[in-house]
Amino acid sequence: MAELLGLRDKRRERALGAPALAASCLADNRLNLDVYLDGCHRFLQLFEGRQGEVLQVEFLRLSSNDRLLGTTLDILPHLKHLKSLVIKGGHARDEFGSCQHGSLTSLPADMGNLRCLTHLDLTFNSLSTLPSCILHLSSLRVLLVSHNRLVALPEDFGCLSKLTFFSAMKNQLKDLPRSIGDLAVLQDLDLSENALEFIPEEVGNLHNCTELDLSGNCLSSIPDSLANLKCLQRLHLHSNLLVTVPASLASLPNLSKLDLQNNCLRAVPPEIQTLPFVRLRGNPLGETEPSPQAESSDGRLRRLFLASGEDSFTVTSEGCKVVLACGIHFYFPPGAASDPLEIYFRTLAPDPQCVKLQHHDVLLSRVLELQPHGVKFQQEVQISMPYASPQTLHQREVVVRTFSGQSWSDLRTRVEQKRKSKKHVAHCSVLHFSWFLVVSRLVQNECKVPTEGTLLFSSVDPNIKVTFPPGVTEQTRTVKMQVLSVSAEELEEITADAGCRASPLLCLSQDSLVDFLRPVRIQLPLPPGVTGINLDQSRLHLLHGDLQGQTWDDITSQVVLEFTHLYAVFEVTHFSWYWLWYTTKTYIGGIAKKVYERLRMYQVNFIALQRKKDPEQVLLQCVPKHKVDPVLKKLQDRYRGPEPSDMVEMFEGEQFFAAFEGGISIITDRPDCVDGRLLFTFYSHLKNMKEIYVTSSVDRKDQAVKGQVSFYRGAVPENIPEEASRRRRGPDSLWLVTLPIKLPRLKPRWGENPGALNGFSFPPLNLGNAETGYLTQANLLSIARRMGADWQTIGLNLGLTYQQIERIGYNHRGDLDKQILDMLFSWAQQNSEDPDCVSKLITAMKESGRQDIADEVETIIELGRQKYRESIRRVGLEQDSSTEDSAIAMV
Repeated sequence: MAELLGLRDKRRERALGAPALAASCLADNRLNLDVYLDGCHRFLQLFEGRQGEVLQVEFLRLSSNDRLLGTTLDILPHLKHLKSLVIKGGHARDEFGSCQHGSLTSLPADMGNLRCLTHLDLTFNSLSTLPSCILHLSSLRVLLVSHNRLVALPEDFGCLSKLTFFSAMKNQLKDLPRSIGDLAVLQDLDLSENALEFIPEEVGNLHNCTELDLSGNCLSSIPDSLANLKCLQRLHLHSNLLVTVPASLASLPNLSKLDLQNNCLRAVPPEIQTLPFVRLRGNPLGETEPSPQAESSDGRLRRLFLASGEDSFTVTSEGCKVVLACGIHFYFPPGAASDPLEIYFRTLAPDPQCVKLQHHDVLLSRVLELQPHGVKFQQEVQISMPYASPQTLHQREVVVRTFSGQSWSDLRTRVEQKRKSKKHVAHCSVLHFSWFLVVSRLVQNECKVPTEGTLLFSSVDPNIKVTFPPGVTEQTRTVKMQVLSVSAEELEEITADAGCRASPLLCLSQDSLVDFLRPVRIQLPLPPGVTGINLDQSRLHLLHGDLQGQTWDDITSQVVLEFTHLYAVFEVTHFSWYWLWYTTKTYIGGIAKKVYERLRMYQVNFIALQRKKDPEQVLLQCVPKHKVDPVLKKLQDRYRGPEPSDMVEMFEGEQFFAAFEGGISIITDRPDCVDGRLLFTFYSHLKNMKEIYVTSSVDRKDQAVKGQVSFYRGAVPENIPEEASRRRRGPDSLWLVTLPIKLPRLKPRWGENPGALNGFSFPPLNLGNAETGYLTQANLLSIARRMGADWQTIGLNLGLTYQQIERIGYNHRGDLDKQILDMLFSWAQQNSEDPDCVSKLITAMKESGRQDIADEVETIIELGRQKYRESIRRVGLEQDSSTEDSAIAMV
């Protein structure tokens, strides 16, 4: 007690302020302080004013980004009743927006005296060695040290005899102690994303292990002793350097998932290759062994294959190759990073407020964000991004565009089409990380204009050229040229005048605000069908447009036009759009503006389809006119619905809304829901599709519900002509189209009371926790109602064995509802204590092709997180909103 009094006196000066400030943080025997920027300060205040209660705390969460962490650590060994301790980093961000590792590098030696501690989470810190005091925690069952800098585990690590869950993913481990085989009750071992080259035979002694993750290492082989793991259900070995796997793995009785993707396997034992749950993609199966001379110098580079849901990986000085689940590839050459660097990534839906497209640009990909922003690599990193096929786009080029924090710029890009998959990929090299996307733009020719002058040709139409005479500029400047061809058919369709003809549009720009010192000579081809012989000069007009294309002026009388048999030549001193027209019309500016506007628009149709197996699942999509038939053909086996809407016109990047009407409604807590309507942004080469679960307040036991979905215009892109934008803002012009939706009369199903569950009886189930969001029994019942005939595939992806699926099907043969309920609720009951059970459920839905259910679960979870954060901000951490770490349920 004297020691505690001494600690309190030493910290009294640091814990300034009234203890009432921190009092609301103490809820029963829990302290959740990692949600506060000054969490450690609050802890010290509580220890000062309410020491007796603090000493009784059983669950404690702290942020290791807190500057007072070191002072707080000195007190922790005195919390003798502590059962769960979480000291995590990642709560602070650096100047580039990246999560910072915590400052924790060690623990006080006497923390080994915490005899009640069963759960310890030290993820996202700066540990290079495992603190020795951890080995003295005799009751420890759950240990998480992921996202640290561990290079080895202690030789006597196996003394943690009660450990059931251990995760050391994303460290720098190169080998394992043989004592790891002494962890007799260990059920879940995650050593992914390390540098392991060897696995000791003793791992085969983990007889209770159900999941083993060794993915993302440098393993060329695995021990035969893994065949002794009779309880093993899931074995992850992807993204290694495996050249062989033991055939004995096929004899594991409970194995339901074996991931061998992205290794160096040229042959696989037939016993393994025929397993229905083995994954072998990304292996050179059947290929011959290359000669040593043929192997490239980077042939032994570490390869990482990241599954959906993962958002980071570590790059070391040795370099690596990385493949994301979405198909994006990275190549980090040796020496690109001098020190280990954690890379964070995510793909985002394009936001028109951030993604600024130029005139006639077409977006071909989602936005890729890479962090840390602005990090400087020692060598160029190669990025390969798949993009939508631009087959309908002619006289264009594909480039990767990046955002510097101030503006977007285009990178030197190489494109290819994969031979087997036919996918299009854009390659670029960068020395920094930020945001990236793929666009199709008008072909751009550029040159440097020195004092001596130069000549610039268009690669789209070599008949277009610009001549810069000597003395045209005092300082070298860069000039860019883009050309947009307009066919006679397009012009006639838009103007309804068969006599109108126009040359290609020419856009010239430069990097200087100063006009040229001498006139620049421009040559444009005469409009189609017009030659110098039959030319009527009174019908020829030279138009000049501003850079936004909003005003077009006839400057024919302001310049001297010279004519040859095929060309018109004139001189200017400043750059913009130039366009030759041949017509009998007198006011050309308004016609040209209308044509230019229409050239930027797309004719589209809307579709609204309902899933045949689940009519409450509605697919909405905005499709360019020429793609409607192929899209409907792909969907006709799974969906039904009305004919596509009438054709309407939209700009690239224009927003629109979908509103359900006539008794049909949706969950409005979705982030893409604005005033009860779903928000879309139209991009001609992206899917513009959403699947949404609809409901109705009408009682469907006796009647069907006949409703509709209407589409309305939203915001147009900023660079759209003002007149066109104004025409779309009137109340009568917002509505686009309406399509019917019918919800059929409900068939008799299991009872409305979720507790009864159609004859099944389970204790109350809550998957997840308050902080991350719960899935309640009612949520699970809603999910079960929508599975339909996909339940077997979903069950296998959840980890159930084929034998279990067959037994469920046999026990409830002829009753699909009971089969679904038995599978889902049995799995939920068995995994309710798994901290990752909700994420596994989402992944299983995606792998089963049920993105609709996965989206619903993610929406429920996100809503739970929001309510949790709001409760913290509103009243502090009271008992109802406090939470233990999810893994405590395993204690």
